[in-house]
Amino acid sequence: MLTLYQISYLHPDKEQLFDHLGFSIPKGQKVALIGNNGSGKSTLLKIIAGQLTPAAGEIKLDATPYYVPQVFGQYNHLTIAQALGVHDRLQALHHILAGDVSEANMDILNDDWTIEERCAEALGLWGLSGLHMNQCMDTLSGGQKMKVFLAGIHIHQPELILMDEPGNHLDIAGRNQLYDFISQTSKTLIIVSHDRKLLNLLNTMLELSAGGITVYGGNYDFYKEQKHIADQALQDHLQSKEKALRKAKEKERETLERQQKLDARGKGKQEKAGVARIMMNTLRNQAEHSTSKLKLAHAEKISGISQELQQLRSAMPDMDQMKLGFDDSDLHKGKLLFKAEGLNFNYGSVEVWKKSLHLSLLSGERLALSGPNGSGKTTLIKIILGDLKPEQEVYSAIRHAVYIDQEYSLIDNSRKVYEQAQQFNTGALQEHEIKIRLNWFLFGRDDWDKPCAALSGGERMRLLLCCLTISDQSPDLIVLDEPTNNLDIQNIEILTHAINNYKGALIIVSHDAYFLEQTGIERTINLQ
Repeated sequence: MLTLYQISYLHPDKEQLFDHLGFSIPKGQKVALIGNNGSGKSTLLKIIAGQLTPAAGEIKLDATPYYVPQVFGQYNHLTIAQALGVHDRLQALHHILAGDVSEANMDILNDDWTIEERCAEALGLWGLSGLHMNQCMDTLSGGQKMKVFLAGIHIHQPELILMDEPGNHLDIAGRNQLYDFISQTSKTLIIVSHDRKLLNLLNTMLELSAGGITVYGGNYDFYKEQKHIADQALQDHLQSKEKALRKAKEKERETLERQQKLDARGKGKQEKAGVARIMMNTLRNQAEHSTSKLKLAHAEKISGISQELQQLRSAMPDMDQMKLGFDDSDLHKGKLLFKAEGLNFNYGSVEVWKKSLHLSLLSGERLALSGPNGSGKTTLIKIILGDLKPEQEVYSAIRHAVYIDQEYSLIDNSRKVYEQAQQFNTGALQEHEIKIRLNWFLFGRDDWDKPCAALSGGERMRLLLCCLTISDQSPDLIVLDEPTNNLDIQNIEILTHAINNYKGALIIVSHDAYFLEQTGIERTINLQ
């Protein structure tokens, strides 16, 4: 179905993204393309789709791929029909039905007489019956745009389907429909996704990294087992190298001490024997040269082991350092933070919720908000945070809350990484202490002067967690609004670990069921 031979790709600035990649995917296989942010997953998908040209290598395809993109802004100026590549055929069909049976129109239609019915049926399948094909894409929500491209699968009936984060922007019902399609289809699939429930529906993992492509047969859970075994082997290797480094340093100390004793003993014998001063100087120089050679040999060995250790440690991010190290002494578990009875909110004369809400939030509680797009999740969050004032009286004892959206917009794009960290330094940490914490969250010396505007989603998330740690002001409440949408799996695990170390109240809006499970959600409020 698909074979890649020696594929290489250069960014426009000539930086190499990957080199000599190769793999094959047989017909009917369901494949996940996984890897950290920046590894080139989306780029590789676009190369297979024919939207980007590799610097070298060859691609062999037995079918025309259909591509479901992740970012939709580039389609905003198009109609639905244009975005799906069926505008010309629909126009030709209408011209023919109106009596214009020119050869040009017949060639464009290419006997596809059911194109209009398939378009209507496809939109209906994804709950988009109210849309028309000439409607502009910029009038649609993110979830509707994604469903439009998913509907295109039914229209084009491709044998090879490429999807880049297809679960993004979909509500729970939309995700479940996507899961059903993936489970039931016999088409060949290549999917980039961080949705671990979706990844468990696929039968092969292709991991893209700086070292190339590694193939794992099985779903995501199997991949995690294999990675755990590999990480344990890496940990064992790390401990072995640490032991070797300690032995090398001990050996260096013992050898130098022995050499110094030999040199001192030899010097004493020479003085007793009355060796001439000029000969004594020569012998001393020889001893110093011998000691220097020993030091150099040991230093080279120690340096080599140290470099290997540094490489091994960089391959194993320390999750224990990447946590929200708040002073939790002011947080009293079970304290009432928020309460509302008969709560609703009016935009004009229209109430947001069909039934008024009765809810309370306790300190330390973990709560999920769920509901379809437009069900008022954001409105409720703004009321809880005090940004909206309802007509009904509400009780709130929330002194300090942190709202984290999917863009991590608490990060100021006009600042550089270190400057941003310094802005949160309410505890008067010294410069070196701030830089140590940046290192904990994988921001090394080369990153400190990087503009925040250039950071990926995962980097923005890690920088924000680092900044919250630097501030050391423990919030009563953290609200996470679709926090995993722009993260790779490694960064989702970092976020999960950090959040699980937080002792205050937590509200999460997310369609990622696996993330909700891992963060210990205790109850869910379903909004209609």
